Amino acid sequence: MNDMRLIERAVDMDDIKISARDVQVYYGDNHAIKDVNVDIQDKTVTAFIGPSGCGKSTFLRCLNRMNDTIDICRVEGDIHLDGEDINDKRVDPVQLRAKVGMVFQKPNPFPKSIYDNAAYGPKIHGMAKNKAELDEIVERALRRGAIWDEVKDRLDAPGTGLSGGQQQRLCIARAVATEPEVLLMDEPCSALDPIATAQVEELIDELRQNYSVVIVTHSMQQAARVSQKTAFFHLGNLVEYDETGKIFTNPEDERTESYITGRIG
Repeated sequence: MNDMRLIERAVDMDDIKISARDVQVYYGDNHAIKDVNVDIQDKTVTAFIGPSGCGKSTFLRCLNRMNDTIDICRVEGDIHLDGEDINDKRVDPVQLRAKVGMVFQKPNPFPKSIYDNAAYGPKIHGMAKNKAELDEIVERALRRGAIWDEVKDRLDAPGTGLSGGQQQRLCIARAVATEPEVLLMDEPCSALDPIATAQVEELIDELRQNYSVVIVTHSMQQAARVSQKTAFFHLGNLVEYDETGKIFTNPEDERTESYITGRIG
């Protein structure tokens, strides 16, 4: 059996998009993330679950160096994207965030038109030579965000005028407009109603055909519905990481089982 696991792991290594080793995160003297080791696969939805304050969002923000923006935060360890050390001083965080897009908990469209929201990243990164190319990029992004049909006749309208679920899909479109390789989502449905949540979950399932998607969620049901791999965090530790079905039906660690069954959390 061990030999089989080793063979499976060897096969999986080709699919690794992000590899993290011995990652520690400190907020001042507070040791928030301890010794996290994880390999995140390409074209897979990976869910981070665990109680509030367990470190799942903090670790997610390590993957595109968003923690750099917090003065008292210090990150140690190795994180590689396609074999490249993302914390290398030569890596430009702005370029990294074009590769590793992020969608936040509350929809946060810019106070601009729907078109300008989707065009913002491509303009900054010089992805279009002219207006026709930019129009194509915007349409592709809005289609990937599963919102094109709802907004194509009012692209000049403000993004902030959309419903909550539409705003979040616009934010997803904005994130994918720069052609990222990884999409990070920090509780993307927590501010949405059940219908909008279902639409975003359906979209996440479509997005994994093109991206590695990592989602932090407080909803175990959501993790079970949308992800293929699940990582359980507790008190800053990555306790267990495996196929989603196994985590929810046959976890190896007692803490995981206690969380899944509602005894902790």
